[in-house]
Amino acid sequence: MIESDYLEAIIALPDNMFYNTGIATYIWVVTNRKEKRRKGKVQLIDATNLKSPLRKNLGNKNCELTKEIREQIVDIYLGFEENEYSKIFNNEEFGYWKITVERPLRLKVEINNEKLEVFKKVAEEAKDSTAYSLVYNLYNESDKDVFYNYNEFEELLKDIAKKKGEKLLIKRIRLIRNFFAIIDEKAEKVIGKVLKKEKEDTINGKFKLENDIVEFETDTDLRDTEQISLNYDGGIEKFFENEVLPYAPDAWIDSSKTQIGYEISFTKYFYKPVKLRSIEEIVADIKVLEAETDGLLDEIIGG
Repeated sequence: MIESDYLEAIIALPDNMFYNTGIATYIWVVTNRKEKRRKGKVQLIDATNLKSPLRKNLGNKNCELTKEIREQIVDIYLGFEENEYSKIFNNEEFGYWKITVERPLRLKVEINNEKLEVFKKVAEEAKDSTAYSLVYNLYNESDKDVFYNYNEFEELLKDIAKKKGEKLLIKRIRLIRNFFAIIDEKAEKVIGKVLKKEKEDTINGKFKLENDIVEFETDTDLRDTEQISLNYDGGIEKFFENEVLPYAPDAWIDSSKTQIGYEISFTKYFYKPVKLRSIEEIVADIKVLEAETDGLLDEIIGG
């Protein structure tokens, strides 16, 4: 509706306007024939304080709009000027991109005799004793019990399988990985895919690793979303550079999940902060309280 420039104005009505409901209510003025001065703009009218109290409440309803108040609101709408009750914005003011920020999965693999014994039973239950023999042989041939590079571990596993004439099926890899691999922030990133004929594009998750362009697997526990105003100077890339990379330099955006949405908040645009009391007023009140309570403690404890 906003993108098509059909929305002229939104009028926020007073609370408790209707019987049996206290929810906030709004009037939306929609048209496909906007005046030239209104094109590309939306007028917000805050009429929450323009109300006349009822003599007797009707359920939740405790106020109404008299003829005079209705005329006042119409005049504000037709005037199309900014004042205490009216604010005018470009359509883009309410829009935002919602982006999905991904982080790489980092896995460490730990193998020892105790784990191998337990995995032997797991593999038997999964009816895949070959999985156990492959890891067993890798452990003995590599003479290494900790791998901070899961990619290295999987390549060694593939070499062992090839030597033995076994297939390293996805199901088999998953069984081994789920048992031996654990997430560790000190580990290397897990490569998900090697891309062919692609250029480096780190913001969109295409990284150069030695002579290849790769995509890393994502750690779903670290996945996050950000809302970026359509008016943000420099757009998504500049926001990502300024607000994300300084805190998560290995992050990227999954552009396939990027969405555009709109949000209108009257509180944001018509908020009036409560004026804080001065220090002098607060001190004066404290002194009055001190004077009123002077000797009270002695009376309580019988001093």
